[in-house]
Amino acid sequence: MSKTYEKTEEAIANLTEEQRAVTQSCGTEPPFRNEFWDKKDPGIYVDIVSGEPLFSSTDKFDSGSGWPSFTKPIDGMDGVAEVRDVTHGMTRTEVRSKNADSHLGHVFPDGPRESTGLRYCINSASMRFIPVEKLEDEGYGQYKKLFEASAE
Repeated sequence: MSKTYEKTEEAIANLTEEQRAVTQSCGTEPPFRNEFWDKKDPGIYVDIVSGEPLFSSTDKFDSGSGWPSFTKPIDGMDGVAEVRDVTHGMTRTEVRSKNADSHLGHVFPDGPRESTGLRYCINSASMRFIPVEKLEDEGYGQYKKLFEASAE
């Protein structure tokens, strides 16, 4: 049975002011003062609005930027969309969740060369963390294999 990930009025109503500003109004939280910038626990990050899987801690790295940074999305481009962003006098690539259309952050070509070379710079306020030991209980059991492989 496949899970449905969607944006609902209830989900939006349950967001904090910061989560709403980031995901619904393309806001940015402060660097180094956000929940996940230095989190190292194994698990996955899902869209705060829809629960859609976005990133895995196995692809997380310390970019020094003050925001959670990942080398790639958890399911390739299945859960995220990239959109040209020309705001603030520059051209960047915005990253949004595919189903809930939440603003997540931006992707830059300055990530680790030994991996994808990309840095998905993501706002903590746009995500919820699910620890590896709770993946099964929360309906994300298919991602446990990512952590079994990295434990060997």
